[in-house]
Amino acid sequence: MFNPSKEEVRHFFCETWRKTQAGEILTPLEAIARDWLIQHPEYESDLANADAAKNAEYDIEQGKSNPFLHLSMHLSIAEQISVDQPRGIRDAFLALAKRRGSEHDAHHEIMECLGQMLWTAQRNGTPPDGDAYVECVRLRA
Repeated sequence: MFNPSKEEVRHFFCETWRKTQAGEILTPLEAIARDWLIQHPEYESDLANADAAKNAEYDIEQGKSNPFLHLSMHLSIAEQISVDQPRGIRDAFLALAKRRGSEHDAHHEIMECLGQMLWTAQRNGTPPDGDAYVECVRLRA
């Protein structure tokens, strides 16, 4: 299982943005990331300077959400949908996207379910419950 460090994640997104701006060839994973980067122009300044991004702090109490966490969640959800893992996530996503009229908006709702699942697993010291996660998405659809 791939478990990148904070610095590796930030470097990946900054480098993907740099390559996108320069018109360079992207790997398949970078191409997926680019699609989400483009949908979040509010993060351009965070992505433009890899050195600054490496040490940037994002304090939610100061109204600063972490763009790298947000983009990582988009990437994770896209991968889950592509392989239908946990089983049922693809159909739940499609139903939610249809109801919301936007795949992007559906991703944002799924993020709430993903965050809830991870928080519950961490709090209880148990593995993430994929069935509960998919059910959360289905209930939103």
